[in-house]
Amino acid sequence: MKRSVFYVSDRTGITAEMLGQSLLSQFEGPQFERHTLPFVDNPERAREAVEAIDRTADADGIRPIVFCTLVNEAIRSEIRASNALVLDFFEVFIAPLEVELKSASSHAVGKSHGTGDLRRYTERINAINFSMAHDDGLGTNGFGEAEIILVGVSRSGKTPTSLYLALQFGIKAANYPLVSEDLDKQRLPAVLQPWRHKLWGLSIRPERLHQIRSERRPDSRYASLANCRHEIQAAEALMRMQGIPFLDSTNMSIEELSTTILHQTTLSRHRY
Repeated sequence: MKRSVFYVSDRTGITAEMLGQSLLSQFEGPQFERHTLPFVDNPERAREAVEAIDRTADADGIRPIVFCTLVNEAIRSEIRASNALVLDFFEVFIAPLEVELKSASSHAVGKSHGTGDLRRYTERINAINFSMAHDDGLGTNGFGEAEIILVGVSRSGKTPTSLYLALQFGIKAANYPLVSEDLDKQRLPAVLQPWRHKLWGLSIRPERLHQIRSERRPDSRYASLANCRHEIQAAEALMRMQGIPFLDSTNMSIEELSTTILHQTTLSRHRY
């Protein structure tokens, strides 16, 4: 059964999406069709959002589900008038917090994803730029500045995990691929030797690696299942020999990989 879902926000919609998706992930039956309506920050845009929600309700023959993070009460009232199940995160959580803290909330738009703390925001951007500049073996002369260096075979998830660590936690994460020469010699590349204490490995099941590589370079030796099996076996043997901890990324999201790495290391988790 298809159910339409709207994420409505007066800013980016990231918070509404994150919280709403976390709740919907508990329901395996319905097929959710998602729509994000960001920057609903005045009555006119609120009415446009209501029109979109109501049109969808008519087309689907069943009311949509709306997750919203709206600070302004007048705008929230507009959205609540739509033909939908409206779940207002601010209404649910802010009022009890005001009572508990004996303090009124600021009702300021954009607090959760703003740039109010310029120093912390700049540190986060610097971490993202660092990870992009030190992706896939680039910029090895900057490895001394890295907080962590991810290693593993090509397409094992190093790049997205590095970028997520930077974007979400402000971690300066580099990554370096283990190539055939390294694997055949069972030797760490010379450029990684001084930074062994910063290394963390990612592995993956050969069947999944074969699938991923085949989408990029079908019918190639690089993507063949036999080669994938060889590379994974050799990479894991090398990491064990060198005492490099590693995770199997096959069934782990980048969020799970990043959080597990942070939990098992001494890296400081920056919150934004």
